[in-house]
Parts: sequence; C-alpha cells; structure tokens
Amino acid sequence: MATSTAAALPSFSSLIVHNPTTPRFSLLFPTSSKSSTPSRPFLCLSSKVVLRPRAKSSDIDTSFFDNLDPEVDIVFDPPTPPEGFVPPPSFDDGPEEAEEDIAAAYEELYGPAYSGVSVLGNDIYVMDSKVKKTSAFGKIEKENVRYGFEERVVQVRRVTKVVKGGKQLHFRAIVVVGDKQGQVGVGVGKAKEVITAVQKSAVNARRNIITVPMTKYLTFPHRSEGDYGAAKVMLRPASPGTGVIAGGAVRIVLEMAGVENALGKQIGSKNALNNARATVVAVQKMRQFRDVARERGIPMEEMWK
Repeated sequence: MATSTAAALPSFSSLIVHNPTTPRFSLLFPTSSKSSTPSRPFLCLSSKVVLRPRAKSSDIDTSFFDNLDPEVDIVFDPPTPPEGFVPPPSFDDGPEEAEEDIAAAYEELYGPAYSGVSVLGNDIYVMDSKVKKTSAFGKIEKENVRYGFEERVVQVRRVTKVVKGGKQLHFRAIVVVGDKQGQVGVGVGKAKEVITAVQKSAVNARRNIITVPMTKYLTFPHRSEGDYGAAKVMLRPASPGTGVIAGGAVRIVLEMAGVENALGKQIGSKNALNNARATVVAVQKMRQFRDVARERGIPMEEMWK
C-alpha cells in the first residue's frame, strides 16, 4: 500500500496546478494504475499543497564535532574580567541582621504580626476601627474594609411561599452600598435568616455598581426622571447648602452616592425596592457637560450660549 501511495503522488493534478477556486476539502484519486492493489482516496485539507524536499544527512555541517572527544570532560574557561572590576561581597560576609530589623521588614511587607506588637508604630486595631455600626434596627452602617464601600439596609421584610406541605418563611433584604464618592449600587437577597439575606443582598449590590455624575458642588448636573415598574422618581439639582431633600429609598441611595445637595420626589408606588431602582435609572440618564461637548465637537463654554 505504501509503494502504491508513493508512486501515485507525482501524478496528482492538484499538486501542480494551484487553483484557488477548488474546494477546501477534496478527495484526490491517483490517475496511475501501475500497481494492482486498489488505491484509496486521500483527504486534502487545503487547495494548495506544496511538497518540500527533505534535508539529507550530507547537507548538515557537522565539522564542528570532528575534533571533539565525547569521553573527555570540557573545562569551562571564564572570560577575563575588565580592569578595575571589584567583585561584589558574598551574602554571608555581610553583617548579621538583628531581630528588630527582621520584624520591621516583615511588618513593612505584610503588616503587624499576630503577636499584636508593632515595631514600626502602626495601629494594630486599624481593621476594627474602620467597622462602624449603629444600634438602630434596620439602619446598619458597615464599611467593608476590602472593597471600601459602606452598607445600609433599606428594608427587611418577611415573605412566605406556599408549597405543597404548607408555607416556607424567608426574609428579603434590600441593601444599598456606596463609597460616598460617586459609586453606588442597589441589591436584594432572600434567605431563611436575616443576616444571610443582608449578606446576599450586599454581594448583589456590589455587582451592580454605577457611577453618579456630580458637579463640584456635589449635586446633579441637570434634572432627570426615572421609573421602574409602577414607581417614578424625580431628581433635581440644588444650590450649595440645601442638603438632600428626599425620603425613603431615594434619600438612602443619594446619601450613599455622596450627593449632598439635591431634591428628590417619589411619584407613584411607595415600594422601596422599585423606588431605589428608579433612582438608579434616573441617575444613569444623567450626563456630564464635558461628555456632551466632546460628542458635539464644541468647547464646553459654548454649551451655555
């Protein structure tokens, strides 16, 4: 079979004529019938087949190894160092480090050790000081050290689900997270325990972080309206010193975003979740003046003409 294959290769018409219009996958049959063994078709993966000659052993230059004896060890001869070269001192020749130096280097890289003693004078209770909580139920403010966001629970409600064996009791929590620097998110979560529901809603809120456009007076650049379901929210900018005049979930969303001067009004449904999401929709409709000027291709000063 191998003999008939080798004999049939020079007779393939597709190996000589490279036609780009030929199909990409084609079955090629040899035209020679010198061998009595029936030949099988070959699957060609490309329309252009190029046969390159193999390199012969006589074409490879091996004269470099003629004078080398494989049984003799080759001695490494390093190059001569330049003039004035001073070798660096060995690691073991240096002075020994004291325990205080090692502890200071460790603390600089990884923070205070578990012993609770700081060599560099850092605050070992810095993690606990960033966690802030209030005693009022339903108004828990907690700053997550890892993400830099504060959390505030908007609402915790008890919900039931009717199943075949009776009713299943769960808790639904609505949490708003924000860094008070323009980043805010609204999340919701359900669980059989209140703490688990709050944690799940906080994770959901971090996955839906948006950026709130604000001016240097910490207010909105322009008015906006947003609706979600049956809830409708109206947002208006305010002069410095006005404060946040809004109620319910709208006020919590604006405070967690860092807005200090704004007017908000809930129109329609009083549902806390829908109003919070309607506030997010209204904020997403806002645009900065510099972005509009860049899209129009005009200076920002001409926006007020």
